[in-house]
Amino acid sequence: MTKFSNILIKFKKVSIKKKFTALVILIIAGWFFGTKILNQSQPQYQTVQASIGTLIVPVSAGGNISSANSASITTQASGIVNKVYVRDGDIVAAGQNIADITLDTASAQKQAAAWASYLSAQNSFKSAQAKINSLQSALFKANQAFITDRGVENPTDDQKADPRYIEENAEWLQAEADYKNHQGVINQSQASLNSSWLSYSQLSSTITAPIAGRVTGLILIEGVPIGGGQTTTSSSTSSNNSTSSNSNQNVGSIVLENSSIQATVNLTEIDVISVKQDQKVTLTLDAMPDKTFTGRVASINTNGSVASGVTTYPTTITFDTGLDNIYPNMGVNANIITSVKNDVILVPSAAVQTTNGASTVRVLRNGQVIQIEVETGGSNDTQTEIISGIREGDEVVIGSVSTGSTQGQSGTSPFSSFGGGQGFGGVSGGRR
Repeated sequence: MTKFSNILIKFKKVSIKKKFTALVILIIAGWFFGTKILNQSQPQYQTVQASIGTLIVPVSAGGNISSANSASITTQASGIVNKVYVRDGDIVAAGQNIADITLDTASAQKQAAAWASYLSAQNSFKSAQAKINSLQSALFKANQAFITDRGVENPTDDQKADPRYIEENAEWLQAEADYKNHQGVINQSQASLNSSWLSYSQLSSTITAPIAGRVTGLILIEGVPIGGGQTTTSSSTSSNNSTSSNSNQNVGSIVLENSSIQATVNLTEIDVISVKQDQKVTLTLDAMPDKTFTGRVASINTNGSVASGVTTYPTTITFDTGLDNIYPNMGVNANIITSVKNDVILVPSAAVQTTNGASTVRVLRNGQVIQIEVETGGSNDTQTEIISGIREGDEVVIGSVSTGSTQGQSGTSPFSSFGGGQGFGGVSGGRR
């Protein structure tokens, strides 16, 4: 007999109860594996409803904090700080003493030379002023001589041809030109005098306030050397050191009272065309990452600056309110709000696919995924405006997931209702 015949004979001898149980097991197994295969063949989709909302389009840029209406306290002197008269936060008047320095030999020599240059410029200015008086006198005499001798209100051609007329008229015009030109000489002498005084002031042993306001960032300490901005260079091929005191050393700042805090950020060529004055800005500081501040675009330097072949456009942003514990040169990140659109249809930007200038969105309708061509408007990093193509409430497909691989991995058996949760225990129990 064949093996199948033996199995059939044994099956006929099995009780009706066991046959019924085996049939139920076969039906459940068929349902289980059929459902599993069906789920594996039908992918599940991640969807988001298209919704009405507000689209905010920002431009992001980084930069640094600065104080508006401030001036640096500078010096070119070198030596030892002898006395400091003010501290950070003090209010000072223009020209008020900030500190005294005991000059070293090199700086004292430069100061003496600067004082000599100032005195020379002062003498030149006084001489120029004195000469203007003699030139004015010569002009008056030439004018009176011409009027008294040959001057008439409407001279004839014969009078204009008179040699005496020509000579006296030329002397008068020359005296007038000398007088007017000398005014330029006086102005030049005045500028030279001012320049020499400023040079002397930078080398002076007394540092003074350039403007009235509040002192900030003062780095002067009594008894500590100050270099006056000197830079010393040395070379292994030369034993000579060269120093230069022609650059200013910044030892602090003075900020005008009620001066606003501002930030300067650099915009790219692409972003600058969408940024306008008075646009709103949100700002975060590297030093205060958990706080967000507000401000407005104050100005845009459309001339730009080029560094390493890259063009950027410095843009100044003013804060809406005065702030404490914010100091110049702190790092800042700005989001400039370039566009705000209310009541528009929005979908995730990742759901929009663009090919050859045409944009499409996948939508789930009646269990089927269809691809719809749409017209898009503005967008930001996360959302895109849909002008036409889909409606509010449409299920927009943003991805797909296969849930078939996760089914059947639960710790509870689908046959747990048989035999009190003991798997096939009901069958084995019938064999006892």
